[in-house]
Amino acid sequence: MKIISESGKEEIAIVYTAQTSSGQYVEFVESLQPPFSREKKWVLIVSTLYGCPINCKMCDAGLFYHGRLSKDAIFAQIDYMVTRRYPDRNIPVEKFKVQFARIGEPSFNLNVIDVLEEINYYFRIPRFIPSISTIAPNGTDRFFEELLRLKNEKNYGPDFQLQFSIHTTDEKMRDELIPVKKWNFKKISRYGERFYLNGGKKISLNFAISNEYHVIPSKLIDYFNPEVFIIKLTPLNPTYNSSVNRLTSFIKNPESKSLTRLVDEFRNCGYQTILSYGQYNENYLGSNCGQSIIKHLNEEQSHKISYRDYAENIKSK
Repeated sequence: MKIISESGKEEIAIVYTAQTSSGQYVEFVESLQPPFSREKKWVLIVSTLYGCPINCKMCDAGLFYHGRLSKDAIFAQIDYMVTRRYPDRNIPVEKFKVQFARIGEPSFNLNVIDVLEEINYYFRIPRFIPSISTIAPNGTDRFFEELLRLKNEKNYGPDFQLQFSIHTTDEKMRDELIPVKKWNFKKISRYGERFYLNGGKKISLNFAISNEYHVIPSKLIDYFNPEVFIIKLTPLNPTYNSSVNRLTSFIKNPESKSLTRLVDEFRNCGYQTILSYGQYNENYLGSNCGQSIIKHLNEEQSHKISYRDYAENIKSK
């Protein structure tokens, strides 16, 4: 794997762009979560696909797709970031979190399961926190059954983080935002309850809220048990796709009255609710999914090529 570029700030996040031996490009990220130091909590975010076939309306990762990463290519991302700081692969971090949430829907790639199975063979990790973020596409039941098996066999229960990207409480609107066949709320709920059965972290329902799509907390009660699921609210990132699709972020000011009302509505329904506002400066680091690769190849071909032109160009290859 050849590192093509890196950008960012040590105290926030560093985004790496790399080219694999197959000639494909991949992005991965290491980040901190202030006020925690790296020794307290260190988060790695890795890609599982070369692009993404889904093309969600708010995400730039769907501008191209060239298949799945191998197990070795996923490990190469982790290994680069680890050995850059800890050459002996002994990770003296209280909470070491690996999110399979950069580019690509992880449930499309069973190699993610192999990485989770084997990660402790390659690294010494006092406390490993795996994190899967998914839209739960149809046809991925085998992945989720393997994930459940792995969680139970590896005793990852207390720390395993599973997040479903919901974004709106209206299932028809969700189909517009995420244009692929996927699990409905009822199936997500049934699986989430099985996953949580033996305890551990509650299952996250993530909402990157836009002004254009409904979020009505009371509509979730018929599907999602507050004893099993928590709510995570995040801003809609300023991506190319969100701009083209005229999506605007509902969350702009974490202290706004409208956001406070929404959080109160979720909590009144019994849901633990987390506002994940993050580091807004990350938006200027190219830390949103797909932007680092697009920026690199855009500059490589022409400084004047538009994202739309680039997307059409790469899709034709």
